[in-house]
Amino acid sequence: MDLYLLAGQSNMAGRGTLEAQDGQVHPRVWSLDRSGLWVPAVDPIHFDKPGVVGVGPGRSFGLAMAAARQQATVGLVPCAVGGTSISLWEPGAYFADTGAHPYDDALRRVRLAAPAGNWRGVLWHQGESDCNERAAPLYAARLQRLIGRLRAELGNGQLPPIPFVIGQMGRWPGRPWTPWHETVNRAHRDAARTLPAVAFVVADDLGHRGDHLHFDAAAARELGRRCARAMLALQGREAA
Repeated sequence: MDLYLLAGQSNMAGRGTLEAQDGQVHPRVWSLDRSGLWVPAVDPIHFDKPGVVGVGPGRSFGLAMAAARQQATVGLVPCAVGGTSISLWEPGAYFADTGAHPYDDALRRVRLAAPAGNWRGVLWHQGESDCNERAAPLYAARLQRLIGRLRAELGNGQLPPIPFVIGQMGRWPGRPWTPWHETVNRAHRDAARTLPAVAFVVADDLGHRGDHLHFDAAAARELGRRCARAMLALQGREAA
C-alpha cells in the first residue's frame, strides 16, 4: 500500500454529517481501524470521539489519490484526536478528555501499519486549540519539531523527506479570527514556505456545519481533494 498518516484535531477526524456516498466502498482505499485491522475506508474512518465523529477529509483524499494512481492501493492511518493542542503531539503527552496519548498512540499505529506498505505522506490539520495568547507564539517551533519527529519515525530520515501537507483552519465571518489565529495560520504558511516537501492547502472558502468551527461534509470532502492535489505535487517534485 501507499500509506498516509492522518493527524491533528477534530477537523481532521471529521465532524461532517454522514451521507450515503460516505459509505461506498472503493476496492483500493483502505483504512486502519481502531483495533489495528485493515478495513475498507468508509466514513467515519476516525474514532477519537465516537459520539460526534463523522465525515472528514481523509476518505476523499484517499479516493483522489487512488484515482490519480491507478495501480496504487491506498492505506489511510487515522490518528487525529479532537480538541488536542500541538503540545499534546509530543512524546509522552496525555489528553485527559479522551484518555489518549495522541503522539504515542499514533506511533503505535504507525508501527502496526508499516508492514503493509510504504509511507508516502502525512496530512496535518490542527491549530484551533492553540489560538490563544499562551500557545500561539510557540506554535511555529512546535510544528517544525513535530514535522521532524514524524519524518524520522516514518523511516525517512534521509532526503528527500516524506511529503507533509497542512490544511488551513476554517475561517468564517460568524467567528472572526483573533490575532492568535493569524499567528498559527502564519506558522502553517511559513512551514510550507521554508521547509522542504511541505505544502499548505487553503480552506478559508469552505463551509461549516453551523457551528463556525467544523467543516461540513461537503467542505471536508473538498479539503481532502485539495490535500490530494498538494500531495501529488509534492510527490512529483520528489520524483523529479
